[in-house]
Amino acid sequence: MYLAKQLTQRSLPEIGRRFGNRDHTTVMHAVSRVSRLHRRRCRLRRGRGAAAEDAGDLTRLARAAGPSPISPAA
Repeated sequence: MYLAKQLTQRSLPEIGRRFGNRDHTTVMHAVSRVSRLHRRRCRLRRGRGAAAEDAGDLTRLARAAGPSPISPAA
């Protein structure tokens, strides 16, 4: 339903009819739900990418600083 709404100019009632005679509010809910999930997934991907970049930056800084003056715990 989400793709039908995004890729066509069809109305919500018409999309609903083509998906087994569903009500237009069902189509609205489906479109809203998929949009929300898509936005959340995109934010999570950006977050993971930023975390990986931060970890890479920390690793590069640690290597540039040389050996740690603190000995590892035994």
